Amino acid sequence: MKQVVAALIWQDGTVLVCQRTRHQTMPLKWEFPGGKIEEGEQPRDAMRRELEEELGINAVVGDEVARFRHQYPNGGAVELRFYDVRQYSGELENRIFKDVRWAKPAELPSYDFLEADRKLVQDLAAGKLAP
Repeated sequence: MKQVVAALIWQDGTVLVCQRTRHQTMPLKWEFPGGKIEEGEQPRDAMRRELEEELGINAVVGDEVARFRHQYPNGGAVELRFYDVRQYSGELENRIFKDVRWAKPAELPSYDFLEADRKLVQDLAAGKLAP
């Protein structure tokens, strides 16, 4: 099972969402920034590395706020760990995505998210996780 970390980066009551490019797997789907935990890497270290690679920021990784397992129809399985990120240094820049946006939690269900992220999207939209 692939181990993945993703960040809920908050700013003024909004959360950062990112759209995959046409050339990535599951093209044009929306997701939260993050990626695979490398062999021997701690989850928070993976989170910091991924955010630096994807967005050019040095994040202060907060608490793990959710963990889900998801089985894709093609047989692939992931375990996703979501972390709160409320502080970072550096200028946020889009290094790998088609688009990045700040969205209010209630707006999230209108985005075409990856299947594995949808439970968290529902929880955020329902106010179960506070901005």
